[in-house]
Amino acid sequence: MTVVARTVLITGGGLVGTHTARLLQERGDRVIVVERAPNREAMASILGAAMPRIVVGSVTDLPLLRAAIAEEGVNAIVHTAAALSTAIRAAPPDGIATNILGTTAVLEAARLGGVARVVVASSATVTYAVFDQPADGAYREDFACRILSQRPRSLYAATKLAGEHLALLYADLYRLDPVILRYAAVIGFWRGPDNSVPGRLARTVLQPDAAGRAVIDDPLLGWDGVEDFVDVRDVAAANVAAIDAAQPAQRVYHVATGRTLTFAEFLAAAQAALPGLRIDLRITPRAGFAGFPHARTQPFDVSGAARELGFRAEIALRDTLAELRRWL
Repeated sequence: MTVVARTVLITGGGLVGTHTARLLQERGDRVIVVERAPNREAMASILGAAMPRIVVGSVTDLPLLRAAIAEEGVNAIVHTAAALSTAIRAAPPDGIATNILGTTAVLEAARLGGVARVVVASSATVTYAVFDQPADGAYREDFACRILSQRPRSLYAATKLAGEHLALLYADLYRLDPVILRYAAVIGFWRGPDNSVPGRLARTVLQPDAAGRAVIDDPLLGWDGVEDFVDVRDVAAANVAAIDAAQPAQRVYHVATGRTLTFAEFLAAAQAALPGLRIDLRITPRAGFAGFPHARTQPFDVSGAARELGFRAEIALRDTLAELRRWL
């Protein structure tokens, strides 16, 4: 498939946004990043000297987004800016405004600016509330959910689910052409902070003390059942595939490996990436990952992304951890 060079606006200059910018620029697209507090040194660790134009401002600022779209001739948007679980728990009004009002501003700016394709970064945590019931095979994107008893179990998941529905309604009402990507637990590398729970877990096990011991004492970092971890480079590739997709009829897709790992299997992969690592485990996992109340038992269905986006995650966890260890 021949891909015409585009001008892409990325909201969020964090881990995912920066890796996405790298892929886009490498193939000849022009990139503009909107970021409230850009960490240029961290971005340069992935982008080198090929830094895109950075527009400093909040994703909730509709006039700023509209001006960037008009001035730069933007014809696609990748919306990654978000407050993650820890940040949104610490400051709910700010986090909720970023995630919900920010998504609204991006969709409205796209509508007013004539930008049809908006890739919306969501999260696989929107499905976690249904883990209280046994799954019939892989978890599909269009899962059955009781609207009250299986409501989202975190502020983060609630805001991400709201963002998904806003994007779908903009498609219904205003002919936008959004693609919504539910990322599994993302692990990646750059010279900036990684405050996500998967990022904290990976750095905890890969940065042992002088005796080669990694202490795990935070109950959020362990889990009963299974979990799916995806490399940030695969996530960036999914974002690019979503920009290019010709007929994304399903609209919502899992960005995951489709494989699952127990907590013990994750720790074994870390020990393979860092020979001699000793795990000092001070927790007994009794629930799902990141404090969700129910353990999951099945993988995510990734067939939709393969069929309609041409995307499959390629990087194994052991390789992800080995690369992150080199960076650390």
